[in-house]
Amino acid sequence: MKITFFSTQPYDRESFLKHHTDTQLELIFLEEKLNERTVSLASGSQAVCVFVNDTLNETIIQQLSQLNVQLIALRCAGFNNVDLKATQACNIRVVRVPAYSPHAVAEHALAMIMTLNRKTHKAYNRIREQNFSLHGLLGFDLYKKTVGVIGTGHIGEVFCRILHGLDCNILACDPVKKPEIEDMGIRYASLNDLLPQCDILSLHCPLNESTSYLINSTTIAQMKTGVMLINTSRGGLVDTKAVIAGLKSGHIGYLGIDVYEQEEDLFFQNLSEQIIHDDIIARLMSFPNVLITAHQGFFTQEALDQIACTTFTNIKAFGAGEVLINEVKSAH
Repeated sequence: MKITFFSTQPYDRESFLKHHTDTQLELIFLEEKLNERTVSLASGSQAVCVFVNDTLNETIIQQLSQLNVQLIALRCAGFNNVDLKATQACNIRVVRVPAYSPHAVAEHALAMIMTLNRKTHKAYNRIREQNFSLHGLLGFDLYKKTVGVIGTGHIGEVFCRILHGLDCNILACDPVKKPEIEDMGIRYASLNDLLPQCDILSLHCPLNESTSYLINSTTIAQMKTGVMLINTSRGGLVDTKAVIAGLKSGHIGYLGIDVYEQEEDLFFQNLSEQIIHDDIIARLMSFPNVLITAHQGFFTQEALDQIACTTFTNIKAFGAGEVLINEVKSAH
């Protein structure tokens, strides 16, 4: 079986080649993203392996079908970029990596909270310039602060366990209540009940019709003044223009994002010698209380190993005609 990998970075190639033990699989690594311009590069492949910012709309899926591609292997958990109706109509199977390292993303969310709070990134730069002043670096104790966790899947649950160890007051919000969460003494609450109580709000839910722009001008107005908002999940959960308005008014006191709604044109690339034409992210970067990382929450050695191993397991199961335990059949 020939598999074409789109949107690959050097670490992707290294990780997949490290775990490549099946000589029956031919791997083609491309730096290009999958889109209307590049879809023809999948010619001759029975499968494509794609990432979060590859485009898999109806047009591209139909073109993949015409190229006789039979499997889309997502090397990520999210699948909001895939038109599942189109894949079903074209009889293309879709598999994913539902849980690579929930600890990686949960720990990155904590790192963003601690960095924004204690301003370690600013302190680091000051010390390098021989500025040992503490002025402007005042933080707060996380101890007993109320943290709202929206989404208690694999990542949200690990994040709750981390916060529980820090002795925070935790409120959870998810349509499905997990006994493991409640066993820690964590209470589930509705979004309307949770928002006004939280000092920190962290998003760990999938992006779908019910969660798109979950954070908007209305929900921001319900939050505490000075709230810290963290998003390590999906950019489309947040109405960025509304968040900018909240930052300007001071209603949002801190913002940490590892994902961004228009990140496909920015993230995973070195644009240091170019002009950024995205005025929204340029405005975000101008705030002193905003921390942006470029979708690196997943980026640990353990996560890369698990992504490669699970992806190969998915592909081999498809080739052998076995049950695809990580198949995506519906957006719900």
